[in-house]
Amino acid sequence: MFEYELEATTGAARAGRFNLPHGQVRTPAFMPVGTQAAVKTLTPEEVAGIGAQIVLGNTYHLFLRPGHEVVREMGGLHAFMNWPKPILTDSGGFQVFSLAAINEVREDGVVFRSHIDGTRHLFTPERVMEIERALGADVIMAFDQVPPGGAERDLALAAHERTLRWLERCRERFAALAAEDGPSQTLFPIVQGATFADLRRDSVRRIREIGDWDGIAIGGLSVGEPKPKMYEMLEVLEPELPPDVPRYLMGVGYPEDLIEGIRRGVDLFDCVAPTRNGRNGTAWVEDEGQVNIKAGRFKTDAGPLDPACDCYTCRTYTRAYLRHLYVAGEVLALRLLSLHNLRFLVRLAERARAAILEGTFEGWSEDWLARYRGARAETEGGTI
Repeated sequence: MFEYELEATTGAARAGRFNLPHGQVRTPAFMPVGTQAAVKTLTPEEVAGIGAQIVLGNTYHLFLRPGHEVVREMGGLHAFMNWPKPILTDSGGFQVFSLAAINEVREDGVVFRSHIDGTRHLFTPERVMEIERALGADVIMAFDQVPPGGAERDLALAAHERTLRWLERCRERFAALAAEDGPSQTLFPIVQGATFADLRRDSVRRIREIGDWDGIAIGGLSVGEPKPKMYEMLEVLEPELPPDVPRYLMGVGYPEDLIEGIRRGVDLFDCVAPTRNGRNGTAWVEDEGQVNIKAGRFKTDAGPLDPACDCYTCRTYTRAYLRHLYVAGEVLALRLLSLHNLRFLVRLAERARAAILEGTFEGWSEDWLARYRGARAETEGGTI
């Protein structure tokens, strides 16, 4: 349990297998986000059908509604949402960043005001471990402080140091809870440090000094900094990270970022972008980059959304029908576009894995990025 087997490498890119209580995850892999124990508009069976091996739940949102004790009473997240495969829960650290206007960060934890009813709550590292234990995911995240993209050094340093102090408290409480009823979960630490290379390296070094881990997460990227800066930080971290555990890049999941992350040694990804974009009428297409299904050019287009895709949407419906559904305000459009976008990313990770195992990843990834970026630039330029 929790063993990671590294199967092959091509440059920094890695293919592996991560064994968890509810199944094995073959990496690289994309994890759909089920914020409130549901991937928006889709059933768990549909999510499994697009090849997802593991999904992510949100501790902050599930604490507020329906409450972690309700989830525990219903048998944990796996039983509650009828998802028998692995689950990862984040700690609420990102909500400290995204809901900063209604939060107060203190040394003991974060006081936040519920966005639902205005009630005030305190999240401490210890409390977060108790909540995540009740939710019952296979992988749980330590409580961290996420500085905004482009943060000044003083703020980045303070968040970096606090995250490490909170990690020690998380680890202690996690160990005490695990001693009560067995190690059915594993805890991942989170590397912070904003866009400062020395802080990022220091974070990894001190995390490894605190203890041994079954995996490690990279947080605080894709939060407003330029993409080249994100890639630079991944390059800084790659040689510092332990090679024998999976590496999880939090909140990153646009197609090109997936490939760029894999090229820099990342194994796991998550992002709300595929379902959010789908609900906004946007789809990723292999030879066109990103398209908006509302465009008039699709009104009588009898072709599939993406001829290269094997998902149910692309096998079954025309672009004209999808456009009609979206313009008419039919919920089915949101479901079908979300399903396609998720399959696009899951399949992209599968293809990257196959290329790593075959030893062709470097050439394949360069070719894929060049074609996708070129197609996207042409589409956005209005020539398609």
